[in-house]
Amino acid sequence: MNKPLRRIAIFCGLLVLALLARDNWIQYVQADTLREDPDNRRVAIARYASPRGNIIVGGSPITGYTTTSKGDFKYKRTYKNGAMWAPVTGFVSQAYGANQLENIEDGILTGNDDRLFFRNTLDMITGKEREGGNVVTTLNAAAQKAAYNGLKGRGKGAVAAIEPSTGKILALASYPSYDPSTIAGGGESDAEAWKKLDKKNNPNDPMLNRALREVYPPGSTFKVVTAAAALENGLYDNADVKTNSPLPWIMPGTTTPLKNEGNIPCKNATLREALRVSCNSVFGKVGADLGNDKMLAEAKKFGFDAEQFTPVRSSASVFSDDMNESQTALSSIGQYNTAATPLQMAMVASAVANDGTLMKPYMVDKLQAPSLDPVESTEPEKLSQPLSPKNAQILQSMMETVVKDGTGTKAQIGGGVTVGGKTGTAQHGENNSKNPYAWFLSYAKLADGSSPVAVAVVVEDDAAVRDDISGGGLAAPIAKSVMEAVINSKK
Repeated sequence: MNKPLRRIAIFCGLLVLALLARDNWIQYVQADTLREDPDNRRVAIARYASPRGNIIVGGSPITGYTTTSKGDFKYKRTYKNGAMWAPVTGFVSQAYGANQLENIEDGILTGNDDRLFFRNTLDMITGKEREGGNVVTTLNAAAQKAAYNGLKGRGKGAVAAIEPSTGKILALASYPSYDPSTIAGGGESDAEAWKKLDKKNNPNDPMLNRALREVYPPGSTFKVVTAAAALENGLYDNADVKTNSPLPWIMPGTTTPLKNEGNIPCKNATLREALRVSCNSVFGKVGADLGNDKMLAEAKKFGFDAEQFTPVRSSASVFSDDMNESQTALSSIGQYNTAATPLQMAMVASAVANDGTLMKPYMVDKLQAPSLDPVESTEPEKLSQPLSPKNAQILQSMMETVVKDGTGTKAQIGGGVTVGGKTGTAQHGENNSKNPYAWFLSYAKLADGSSPVAVAVVVEDDAAVRDDISGGGLAAPIAKSVMEAVINSKK
């Protein structure tokens, strides 16, 4: 071969090699980036080209799909009782993407998950249309309905319910809510619905998942954590010994007494009596006596200061570090900087009910292939041990006194069911200028000693008469209805 032809051949060979290198770079190295690029419309078209799998509650789907007559997308998501289930499902929209379970488990639901490779390959060979798999949740439909209906007409609020022995989430309700079906498409009506849901246009923020993402001052419900810290650190060894709690009790470093609500018997009250009538002075002093470090350590054992993944992310609840004695006292009664999600306070009640063992909360029981074959299952997992069994049983007896003849009597359930609980009324607004938050956390125990459910409820009722707002009055009846729903579903 003469020299010019050889040069041309080499040059052409280099071009071929460059083309092959570029092709492999795009197909393998950049594949994920290109697939996830929001401007890649082919990905979106493929996503809605086949029926989406379902999110399952109690064996029945709470989602579905329908065909569309316009545009590039063949299928659109539908929801059953969408507003009730939105805090669980989230949404998936042709125009606005997806969130929560719809986003986290998108691979299974669309059928694109790598674990479905062999199934998808078989469908390609047989010519069968690709279908998505299912997400089977731990939710209890009756409990969710009771929670959502209980919140209706109460302004804003949320409910979280957990099975103490496993950590399974049984209910996760938030109000006000929204119907994800209204934004599932990409048309003008969906755009109008999306605009109305935007927080800028809707101060009620219906898309906020208050059960997982909103942190509230927990008020007196946090006294359960403070009581646990007192028992675990040996400050008091039982529920019925008198505490060294003067009245008034002046917060350290100040001339300000920590006041109680009303004329209640808090002077040197026992832990049981102090929890029954909700003494700020007793539990504030307990927090100050233990100190910031011990209180913080106990709060962290219950899950504070850490995000939870259910798998949907829950905001971290807060108990501060580096506080002085007075700040620690206020934080120990659920005020100052202390803040908690409803899920977090359900975790507190759950750990007490489960003899001191806190199980990791989760809401996905298993993932299924389109054939219903299992792809992945969730096993219960211990998260921490906030209390010894002995101290947990002491605290159970205290919380049961609260419901038997204290501030939580509206949560009582008959038929041999024992209920433990704690009310809370948390300050809201500068100088407590706004209506307070009403809290209630509780658990139910059956005659055999098992505890099928622990619940936390928070209500923000701006329309209520201020003097009528209390955890026992507004939140306890909702918790009761959720606990009854769980118990009745097991019969």
